[in-house]
Order: sequence, then C-alpha cells, then structure tokens
Amino acid sequence: MERAGSFTAISGLGMIVIGVVAFVVADIAAHSATPRGWLMSWIVAAAISAAVSAFAIARKARGAHTPVFNGPGRKLALSFTPTMFVGALLTVVLYRAGLVSALPALWLLVYGSAVMTGGTYSVRIVPVMGLCFVALGVVALIAPATWGDWLLAGGFGGLHLAFGTAIAWRHGG
Repeated sequence: MERAGSFTAISGLGMIVIGVVAFVVADIAAHSATPRGWLMSWIVAAAISAAVSAFAIARKARGAHTPVFNGPGRKLALSFTPTMFVGALLTVVLYRAGLVSALPALWLLVYGSAVMTGGTYSVRIVPVMGLCFVALGVVALIAPATWGDWLLAGGFGGLHLAFGTAIAWRHGG
C-alpha cells in the first residue's frame, strides 16, 4: 500500500555516483585559491550531480515502467524544486555579501529540507536521508569555517554513498 503512493524510481546507484563526485570536488574545492574558484567547483559538482540524478532516475523509472512526472514523481519534483531554487538564490546573495563561509551550512540545510519534503512522496529512507543532511547543516552552522569542505564531503559524499547503497540494495538499484 505504501509503495502505491510512493515514487520508487529514486536511484541508489545514481546517489553513489553523486557521492563519488562530491568527494572529488571537495578535494578540488579545498585547494582553490579564491572564493570564486571554490564556488565554481561546487557549482560544477551540482550540475554534474543533477544530470547524473536525472539520468539515473529516468533509467530506473523506464525499467520499472513507472512514469517520472505523474502521480508521486510529479509531487516529489514539485516539493523538491522550490526549496532548491531558494537555495540557489541565497547562494548568490551570500556570495555577493562575501559570506562564502556560510554556504556549506546553507547548502546542507536547503538540500536536506528539499529531500525531506520531496521524500515524503518516496520510499521511507529518503526523508531520513534529508534529516541527516539537515543535522549536518546544523553542525556546519556552529563549526569553524575551515570545516566547510569536510562537512560538504560528509554530506554530499558520505550520506549519498551510504543512503545510495541502502536504496540500491533494498529498492532495486
């Protein structure tokens, strides 16, 4: 009954790839000489991750004969997207204000919130992942700014690897 109202095409394998991308970019960003270079590293990672996620979800949905933008998939997208859009706008504002050190907390909190709300239309583990991102975002709010890349790696790398593996194992890829 729960699966009938859930979008089950979230790809654990796609999340694993996103996790690997995040670990690579965290290292690149940590060695960036300028805040602009640091930001561009993470923007490129976000673009790659969005493309990987879209491809992996479409592939899993096609294999399961599940429509992506009908029913629960549509609700998931409509819940996830506005929060991410707000995060993108706030990124511009904080960067222009010279508050780059606040971006890791913002991104972890916003992404976690988007995953929690969108995940209400998915399998139960997805909103739990969102909650873990929010918790890590809270840590980023109070941690020294120098921890930013490590916290982003832990969230976008580690949490995606852990939850992606669990989703792939329990929910077929």
